[in-house]
Amino acid sequence: MRPPPILRPRDEVFAARALAAMFLGSALLLVTYVLVQPEPLPEGGLAIAGGLLAGLVVCGVALITVPGAVLTRLCVWVVLPVAGLGVISTVAVSMPERLDLAHPLFGLVILYTASQLRAPVAAVVTALTIGCDVTVLALVEPPAEALVDAVFIGMVHAATAGLLVLVKNRVERLVGALERQAAVDGLTGLVTRRVLDDALTGALSASTPEGTALLLVDVDTFKTINDVHGHPVGDDALVHLAGVLRRHVRPEDAVLGRLGGDELAVLLPGCSPATAAERAEQLVTAVRATPLQLAGGTLLTLSVSVGIAHAPQHATELRSLYAAADGALYEAKRAGRDRAVLAS
Repeated sequence: MRPPPILRPRDEVFAARALAAMFLGSALLLVTYVLVQPEPLPEGGLAIAGGLLAGLVVCGVALITVPGAVLTRLCVWVVLPVAGLGVISTVAVSMPERLDLAHPLFGLVILYTASQLRAPVAAVVTALTIGCDVTVLALVEPPAEALVDAVFIGMVHAATAGLLVLVKNRVERLVGALERQAAVDGLTGLVTRRVLDDALTGALSASTPEGTALLLVDVDTFKTINDVHGHPVGDDALVHLAGVLRRHVRPEDAVLGRLGGDELAVLLPGCSPATAAERAEQLVTAVRATPLQLAGGTLLTLSVSVGIAHAPQHATELRSLYAAADGALYEAKRAGRDRAVLAS
């Protein structure tokens, strides 16, 4: 069972890499400290350091090798940073003479949580981190000195976390906007070629008994419309045509897309050739019966040509299905336009 979204990271793959880097980096810091520290470790210190090193390496390797979905179910993204706070605090209290090393480690926890976890969870972990750091200061420093250090360090931790969360939220909003722009055509509101191709690939792999139909819809004499009435009217014609398609195609059993220029497409999963041909004729008739009203009130009659291809009857993969539908569209235009033709 997956935990609620608030406990999941922004990106499972990147979060695993970041957390692994934090643990393995801490292991490297620990080894460096043991090798270069001027005074010998206190009694039992080497054993503690060895245990910490083993734990850090095991966690780092596990984060790299275990699938992200498993880590999410185990709530590792929250559990490990919180456990790390406990370890850092314990070591800092037991080695008060090296308290200065604990503060950057607490900072690493904040950098990870603020950049990878959702804002509410990041706020809780940040508060917990500040609490651990302040508690350690209170236990190992004189009260007056601990108070000054606690205020300063607490403000730095809070500001770091707040800025990181704001930046990550801003980036997520920008990425989301770009993804929406890539998925939806800005003029017609239909999906883009990329989304249509993904849907078509999925429909072809589903192998339903009825098969899958692809309709390519092209506006007749579109260049003439642009030349006579101007490109804004051409854009209006495409928007109008998209509206007609939406009214005559149920969104729950079709995908409407714009391939580019004046060519639109209708994907009909689970649709037989005969049904696809009937639906295409209905679209041709609907466009012919629904003229576009121009700014001055004049009605501009539109018509479309439709090419129909069916999988597996005409093709079994994406490129060949497009080619079959495009060939049928060419036949419709050559036969006089304003009609639908099923690939042979």
